[in-house]
Amino acid sequence: MKKQKGFSLIELLIVVAIILIIAAIAIPNLLRARISANESSAVGNLRTINTAEVAYQTAYPSVGFSADLASLAGAACPLPIPTSASACLIDQTLAAATAAPGKSGYHYTYTPAAGNGDYLNLSTPDTQGSSGVKNFATDSSGVIHFKSGAAAALTDPAI
Repeated sequence: MKKQKGFSLIELLIVVAIILIIAAIAIPNLLRARISANESSAVGNLRTINTAEVAYQTAYPSVGFSADLASLAGAACPLPIPTSASACLIDQTLAAATAAPGKSGYHYTYTPAAGNGDYLNLSTPDTQGSSGVKNFATDSSGVIHFKSGAAAALTDPAI
């Protein structure tokens, strides 16, 4: 009898089938983990912006809250003396994340409220369902609100 070397076609097909089954289980979990990480990053960025707004309002009481995210960042930080137009309180990446692609799968819409000295900051996934599922909103109260789904875009954090 002749000794066989190597693997038969059936053995190779079984190994490939097992690898595909494991991949079918692991890939959706990996995607959910990435979405969860992007959402956590978005909440952290909103907290950073809230903290920067408090520091901005304290440093420039005659101005109140900033006019936009670019005012919180500044073009050439660190500056010897920050100004209200270039406060150097957040990083440039976050300040520039106003459209897709944003930062960590989310982009930010900052709107100063006219008259009452407040602001509204919305955080929306770049690709709904792929980079994130939840939409986040915050204002000067510091409370971060969320809604899930594409149709649930937040416009008022009191919702």
